[in-house]
Amino acid sequence: MLKTIEGFYQNGQIQLTEEPQEIGDRTQVLVTFLEPGKVDPDKLRQWIDRLETIAGIQQGFEELDAAQTRPMGDFIQEMQQKYDISG
Repeated sequence: MLKTIEGFYQNGQIQLTEEPQEIGDRTQVLVTFLEPGKVDPDKLRQWIDRLETIAGIQQGFEELDAAQTRPMGDFIQEMQQKYDISG
């Protein structure tokens, strides 16, 4: 799973802008320090979106490997109902 939360570094500590949800104790993290004023917020959001997409694809492969799949017809029917799409 990949979860991105913004924050800032101050007085030797990292302060998050929100509390992580559904994250267990001792979860591994990666911290990237950004130079103030040199990062385009829109580009940063695009990169975060791409990373989250990659994580979702990876999760899908893991579910396939673990045989945690369902028939395509069931998925299509669920999406049609969820988004009020006629088939």
